[in-house]
Amino acid sequence: MQPCAIRLCNWDEARPEARRIRELVFVREQGVPFELEWDEQDPCCDHALAYAADRLPVGTGRLLPDGHIGRLAVLKEWRGKGVGALLLRALIEQARHRRHTRVRLNSQTYAAGFYRRYGFEVSGPEFMDAGIAHVPMQCDLAIGPG
Repeated sequence: MQPCAIRLCNWDEARPEARRIRELVFVREQGVPFELEWDEQDPCCDHALAYAADRLPVGTGRLLPDGHIGRLAVLKEWRGKGVGALLLRALIEQARHRRHTRVRLNSQTYAAGFYRRYGFEVSGPEFMDAGIAHVPMQCDLAIGPG
């Protein structure tokens, strides 16, 4: 079953659903300390929410003002069904709308292949964040995903 809608919104609108999804995925499932998941960036970001056909939120992500994509999270039962791709494409389109020429993100190392499929390339060495291996990645929007 595919999600029926991606919604772009501000933090005030996204907060309840985005917090629930991020807490389930990052804090509970991946063991990220609660205090590391939340930062002062959320209020200044554009947020994307993915909704299933029954209108339940199943994924989220954010675009920072500098063109950095982050906090992309999809509920476990919805992974592998195209939700992450829909969220990523929506955030990339929002970056284009904001006239960014490049987007960046920090991928958990195991997920780098997912981002490569959408034009991202590793742009630096692996590093640890919240006890999880990550790699920085970037995508030039002039030649990146359409």
